[in-house]
Amino acid sequence: MRIRAFLAGLLVLVLAGSTALAADTPPARRGSGLPLPRFASLRSDLVNVRTGPGTRYPIEWVFKHKLMPVEIIAEYENYRKIRDWQGAGGWVHQSLLTGKRGFVVAAKEAEVYRTPAPSAEVVAKFEPEVMGEIRSCQGNWCRVSAGGISGWVERSQIWGVYKSESVN
Repeated sequence: MRIRAFLAGLLVLVLAGSTALAADTPPARRGSGLPLPRFASLRSDLVNVRTGPGTRYPIEWVFKHKLMPVEIIAEYENYRKIRDWQGAGGWVHQSLLTGKRGFVVAAKEAEVYRTPAPSAEVVAKFEPEVMGEIRSCQGNWCRVSAGGISGWVERSQIWGVYKSESVN
């Protein structure tokens, strides 16, 4: 019985000591502190996507389109877990992402209007998988640019912006 009581007391001291040590140690940086999920775009034409947050993890994908929109769904230190409009993804270093906003026409073709109104003149139609840059969004419309064509598309026709998100 004395040995059991001694071991129990020792365990209490060890646990109390590790709690005090943990309180003195600053928490490890886990990311940017920005809200998740959020959208970003690829900074270059070749981006290695890894199975984990670090160079020791193997490359699973290579994304090959600058300004392709991605959704950041998790963070660990300087790495961001991303996914594309088709659900493919993994971990990339933060330096491979930019805050510039891109879009992709994810489903059916998207009509591009001269002004943000369904009665406005249609200036072009973007085919599925066309990618470009989001300039701004207001209400249900986003001003976009792709392949030398600029205009307004309905927010619901593109992937790369949330339903009620403001983009300036």
